[in-house]
Amino acid sequence: MYCTSGIYMLALTIAAYLIGSFPTGYVLVKAIKGIDLRETGSGSTGATNVKRVMGMPAFIFVMLFDGFKGMLPVMGAKYLETKFTLMPEFHILPVLVAIAVILGHSRSVFLRFKGGKSVASGVGTILGLYWPVGLITAGLWIVLTYFTKIVSISSMIVVVLTPVWMFLFKQPASFVIYCFLGAVYIVCLHRENIKRLLEGKENKFRN
Repeated sequence: MYCTSGIYMLALTIAAYLIGSFPTGYVLVKAIKGIDLRETGSGSTGATNVKRVMGMPAFIFVMLFDGFKGMLPVMGAKYLETKFTLMPEFHILPVLVAIAVILGHSRSVFLRFKGGKSVASGVGTILGLYWPVGLITAGLWIVLTYFTKIVSISSMIVVVLTPVWMFLFKQPASFVIYCFLGAVYIVCLHRENIKRLLEGKENKFRN
């Protein structure tokens, strides 16, 4: 039984990684503008770099698409862990799927293991795990981005707060641990942004 459960969990985790690996921003910009997003702006394939090339509508589209790319696999994992009794008491499968999605987004197998910063897909996974925390995170990101005008600052602040929200809402320990490790990972992906912030050279989202 445990062997079969392990095989199912592994297969679903691999599927989640492949879903996360779909490079939304790269495909959109390449198809419409013929530009390799990895070779322009910050080199990221995320929504913020898409905005530099194609503007706000494309930014919103990529943000939403990547968010759903994170949310839907996690929601599916929560359903399947209960339906097939894949150790639902520990909530391991949704967390494994969430991890796979953000790793896929930032280290896409389709882009030679390059990608975005996993913020939108990461928030999507949190919406899938526990939607109130996901909504708080998304709403706070919008407010902070509006006032700071810098996406990287708001992104790092909101992800660092996610384990706190999960803990305060008394969610499973696995969700809290995932949010903590995810926040550390996403902050690490923002190394260059942190460097530019310290030098006063970070690009603003709007003037």
